[in-house]
Amino acid sequence: MEEWSADLPRCGEPKLLRLNILAASQVYTVVVFFYCSSPGTNMRPQTARGYTCLFCASDLGQSARPKKAISSQWRANSTSTAARPSTAPKPVLDIKHIARNPGLYSQNCLLRNYPSFSQHPFDILTLTQRRAELVKQSLDLRTKSKESSKKIEKLRLTERDSEKKGMLDNKIMAALLASAQSAKKELSAYTTELEDIEAELDRLAAGLPNLSSVWTPEGDEAKTLSTYIPPGSKLEAGESHVDIGVALKMLDFSSAAQTSGWGWYFLTGPGALLEQALIQFALSKLHARGWTVVVPPSMVYAHIAAACGFQPRDQHGEHQIYTLQQPERDEGTKPQHVLAATAEIPLAGMHAGKTFEPAELPLKTVAVSRCYRAEAGARGVDTKGLYRVHEFTKVEMFAWTPPDAAADAPGAGANFDTTPSAAAAGHSASTAVFDEMVALQRELLTALGLPHRVLEMPTADLGASAARKVDIEAWFPGRTRASGAGWGEVTSASVCTDFQSRRLGTRVRRRDGEGLAWCHTVNGTAMAVPRVLAALLENGWDAAERRFTVPEVLRPWMYGVDVVKV
Repeated sequence: MEEWSADLPRCGEPKLLRLNILAASQVYTVVVFFYCSSPGTNMRPQTARGYTCLFCASDLGQSARPKKAISSQWRANSTSTAARPSTAPKPVLDIKHIARNPGLYSQNCLLRNYPSFSQHPFDILTLTQRRAELVKQSLDLRTKSKESSKKIEKLRLTERDSEKKGMLDNKIMAALLASAQSAKKELSAYTTELEDIEAELDRLAAGLPNLSSVWTPEGDEAKTLSTYIPPGSKLEAGESHVDIGVALKMLDFSSAAQTSGWGWYFLTGPGALLEQALIQFALSKLHARGWTVVVPPSMVYAHIAAACGFQPRDQHGEHQIYTLQQPERDEGTKPQHVLAATAEIPLAGMHAGKTFEPAELPLKTVAVSRCYRAEAGARGVDTKGLYRVHEFTKVEMFAWTPPDAAADAPGAGANFDTTPSAAAAGHSASTAVFDEMVALQRELLTALGLPHRVLEMPTADLGASAARKVDIEAWFPGRTRASGAGWGEVTSASVCTDFQSRRLGTRVRRRDGEGLAWCHTVNGTAMAVPRVLAALLENGWDAAERRFTVPEVLRPWMYGVDVVKV
């Protein structure tokens, strides 16, 4: 329950509370009205009916004499369509900054391919203006009610002190009591509307994508930052990993089609060993650099996934993640579970509601997990084989950092890194970790002998949570007829500024001791196993000899398998 403010409301004034009801696993907003804190001041004795509140004219009964009378209105919190556990932190979104800059956020929605959300910032502005009007009207009404209360009290004192009890003007008293009762109803209506506005503001703001970094190109064209081609390699067309893997008995798609359908696969023999080798290779590199290894759960609450920018359905109604069916008795009362599309989701939720000490950050973790994607894409050369599947293994990096100096202000998160030298100057903690992730990704791909290029991704290609994203694409000889003309994404790294931490309640104490700040989160792929495995098969395939050579760095985990022949 939220803490009571130091100054309690006066008689008849509402107090908004948010209560977590453990039995129902639901969050409720409670409107509490206070009446009659002291009988001698605010209540009039009634011989038959007990006590009457002079502020609101409520008859409280005999038992009210030494107590407060409290009236409550209960409304389920409508900021989420799914039930949330009692421990779930409430998102704290920067509504004020959105209302002050609706054009900035609307344009960002258009650049980020969220056209249906582009009106939301202006709706937020309209709602905040209405909220301000309601607050003013409520204050004016309370002032008027207090004046009526004083008049009622004065008339009551006149009646008590007068020798002529019948001289009391009953009409005036009745009018004042009616006015007080009307004020009570109006205040209740204002409170209800304010609550509805708050819920709608939360809903609209929660759907907006993160503001884009100054590094991010506008539009849909990525910027090539660098390209690496191993000595002796050529960017030529070749056989598909599907044909190679099946011929080498490393991949089995037909059996998976019988057991699970399109988009699944079996790794067999050397193929299964190669997956484990890629995992151990990536983990060994990151563990040696001080990253903490984590094994996360594959099932998470839907609200945790949503806080990370993953929704059961995207803005076009397409499925993003798998939602687990609940028993009918649990629908609407127990939190919904989904299968994690990436270890980023459970890792981000790992410290939900936590406040870090400055010395604890940056906190860098690496996790191995199975990942589940509901939408694997339309069938075609772009998605053939292992390139886009429903279930796969991935090694994921995730880090929490202090907010950057330029971003430690409301709404400034998008400008977290304004110059290329910011990280070197020590002003950009999240960018420093981001650069480390990209360097590790390049190191792993280079050690595997894969040609690759590094791309600064444009606004149109960023997910909801990312402010900046860098992809690395490997060369796939078997994908030369695909839309990328041979190139295909194998890793991605993103800076999410405070998008996730605001929704998950993850903070850090400021070093100067002056309050708390929102952490920044950074995530990146260390090893997307199926895509890297596919790239290795296509680049390491000797068509003349009909054999595949295992990269030397993976051989310690291949149990003596250095070459796989047809």
